[in-house]
Amino acid sequence: MSRIAFTGHRGLPPETAELVDGAIREALAGQGSLLVGLSCLADGADQIFARAVLDLGGSLEAVVPAEHYREALPEGAHPAYDELYEHAARVHRLPFVESTSESHLAAGRRMLDGVDELLAVWDGLPARGAGGTADVVAEARHRGIPVHVVWPRGAHRD
Repeated sequence: MSRIAFTGHRGLPPETAELVDGAIREALAGQGSLLVGLSCLADGADQIFARAVLDLGGSLEAVVPAEHYREALPEGAHPAYDELYEHAARVHRLPFVESTSESHLAAGRRMLDGVDELLAVWDGLPARGAGGTADVVAEARHRGIPVHVVWPRGAHRD
């Protein structure tokens, strides 16, 4: 079994989302039912990763940073969040109420507990806020967890 935590950018343009989807599926290829993916199910790369894990026959674990996390996501992301959440084999809830940088950083750290690898959809730039992709990558590296960075040629952020 391979436990893979995930972090990645939100708000990806459609053409970048398509490139990222292909790159994630390539990175996960061959894992199948032995794969356990951990994700916060945020809009953007998180939901792409979670869908790929399920499509490839893996098991999904959702990490919910705060009680009001879903409400803090863009409204358009709610249907996919709800569907993926319902398919999660396990849900880890953190003790925060509001969805803040603090709760997001704590969720990133929680995801890294007991994983074999971190898969990151990351453009290599600093985090736009505490708890962002760059912070989770830095924490994984600090812990000695292998990090697989995915940023396909032609990808960009708004």
